[in-house]
Amino acid sequence: MGNLPAFVEFHEEGPREGFQMEKRQFSLKARAKVIDALSETGLKQIQVASFVNPKAVPSMVDAEELFKAISPREGVRYTGAWLNKRGFERIVELPEAHLYGKMVLYTTDGFCLMNNNCTAEKMQQNELDFLNVYDSYNLPLEDAYILTAFGCNLSGDVPLSTVIDYVKFITGVCRSQSRPLPNIYLADTVGWANPEEVKRRIEAVRDTAPGARLGLHLHDTRGLGAANFYAALQMGVDLFDSSVAGLGGCPFAGHKNSNAAGNICTEDMVFMCHELGIETGIDLDKLIAAARLTEEIIGRTLPGKIMHSGPLSTFRKCC
Repeated sequence: MGNLPAFVEFHEEGPREGFQMEKRQFSLKARAKVIDALSETGLKQIQVASFVNPKAVPSMVDAEELFKAISPREGVRYTGAWLNKRGFERIVELPEAHLYGKMVLYTTDGFCLMNNNCTAEKMQQNELDFLNVYDSYNLPLEDAYILTAFGCNLSGDVPLSTVIDYVKFITGVCRSQSRPLPNIYLADTVGWANPEEVKRRIEAVRDTAPGARLGLHLHDTRGLGAANFYAALQMGVDLFDSSVAGLGGCPFAGHKNSNAAGNICTEDMVFMCHELGIETGIDLDKLIAAARLTEEIIGRTLPGKIMHSGPLSTFRKCC
C-alpha cells in the first residue's frame, strides 16, 4: 500500500497532556491506575507528568509523587515534560523517570510568550544552553520539537520557510557539535494542519534533513487528526505522539473552548494501523480497556471512537 510503514511507534501522552487540561484535580491513585493500565498494552513510552509551575498548571502540582505512585513495567519508558531548568532539576532527581535530551522550538512569539514567557528567539538560545546541561548528565539528544509547525491560534499562519529555518538550525547545531541528528517532530500544537499540508511539510523537511527520522505530534482540534495521521502514514512516517481516549491539548494555546483541544486518539490510530496491516506491538483490546478506565475516571464522554463502538474483531468473530 504505497509508502506505508511496516511498523508504527506510538508515544503515549495522555497522562500528562490529557490531565493537564482538566480543571479539577484527580487523585494520584486514579492517575497511576491509568498509567499502569497503559503500561500493560505494549506501549513503550508513556509521558507521566509535566514539571512546570503549579500556579500555571495546578493539575501537575504532584508530578514527583505521581512518578512514585506508578508500578513501572520493564521495557516501558516513563517520561516527563519540562520547559526550563527548574523543571529539569525536579525530574532529574527521580530515579523512576527516563531522561533524555530534547529541544523545544517555537515558530511564533505569540505562543512562546504564552507557554514559556519568552520570545521564540530567546527560547532558541535557551535550548542551545540546555545542550550543555544534557552533556553534563551524559544524556543523548533524542528529540527536537518544532511547535505550531502548521499554524498558531495566537499569531496566525506559519510559513513553511519558518519551519525549514528551524530544521536547518537543528541540523546545523548537530553538525557543528558532532551530534547525531535527533528525531525531528512537527507539532500541530493547535490543530491547523490538513492532509495535503502535512505531506508538503514532511517532504520539505526530508529534503532539508534527509538523515533525520520524522515524528508528528498531531491534534484533532478541528476534526482532521485522523486524516492528517493517514497522510503522514502515506509519507512513511512511523513515529507519533498520541493520547489515550483523545485527551490532551495545551492550556495556553488560545483555544476558546478547552474541550476542543484533544490530541489524536491512541487507540483509534492503533486501530487504523492494524486495519491497514501495519504492526504496532500494541494490544488493542487492552488499550481500549485503558481508554474506558480513563473515561470513567474523568467522568464524561471522551472523544475516542473505538472505545465506544468496539473494534471490528468483535464482529468478525460473531459472523
